Amino acid sequence: MAVNKDSRTIDEQITLLKSRGMLMKDEQKAAFCLGHISYFRLKGYWWDMQTDRINHTFAPNSCFEDVIDRYNFDRQLRLILFDAIEFIEIALRTKLIYHLSQAYGGLWYLDGELVIDKAKHHDYLADLQNEFARTGEGFAKEFRQKHPTENPDVWLLFEIASFGTLSKIYSNLKPQLPEKALITHELGLNSINDLSSWLAAISYLRNVIAHHSRVFGRDILKRPVLPRSPRNQWLQFGITPVQEKKPFVVISTMVYLCNAINQDNEIKNKLVALFHSHPDIPIYKMGFFNNWETEPLWK
Repeated sequence: MAVNKDSRTIDEQITLLKSRGMLMKDEQKAAFCLGHISYFRLKGYWWDMQTDRINHTFAPNSCFEDVIDRYNFDRQLRLILFDAIEFIEIALRTKLIYHLSQAYGGLWYLDGELVIDKAKHHDYLADLQNEFARTGEGFAKEFRQKHPTENPDVWLLFEIASFGTLSKIYSNLKPQLPEKALITHELGLNSINDLSSWLAAISYLRNVIAHHSRVFGRDILKRPVLPRSPRNQWLQFGITPVQEKKPFVVISTMVYLCNAINQDNEIKNKLVALFHSHPDIPIYKMGFFNNWETEPLWK
């Protein structure tokens, strides 16, 4: 049996979808959408509409326009979540730079005595230094020209660090460092392990979003732990196993961290407004069910 399939024209894609039971109110508009958003990308948004996933037949009243609504909703959701990630990333970067530089100087990132795993520390450091050597950022180019044999201060180096690298650097710091505990507390948590888990899960979601991949209906492969004693308003009414694997929990961690950084942030309000403006989108497929709006975090 051949693995590869023949390419289909847009008209053939429309004919195939209709033959499987997909309704289309406007075939011309559907053709326009398929010309700008690939069939394969849209497939993730209609996957759950199928009653038979072997023959790919759709449930009654499955409508192509609803698929496009889901796609547009997901795009707006990703934009809001990316804003939240930026908010968290800048705060984490700032706190790593400030608290550890105050204690150990601007080159603390070179000190292998501050970390748990020296092999990982070596790899993270090599990646950062290579990136600093390649980046076209003006501040980095100026430093390289003026000080070609010197190491940059951490506030220069960390400006080119990704969220994933920052989260790994935080996690690899020794747990007994008071500065690590301080960063954890300033981000609203008591446990450094909780924060490490949350940052890893957010980093995973960031990579999904950065590649413009689907959040709607996705199972989260890197899941955050549920904190035992959060310092601020969290989820109190219990989380089902289904919710644990859906975006609901990791999105909740992002709202929590944004609130800890600045109570006046608008991330939660933007998310709730998006959900209310799309009442026909089944957000329960992202884990938003079980009276989620009554949770202290989401009220």
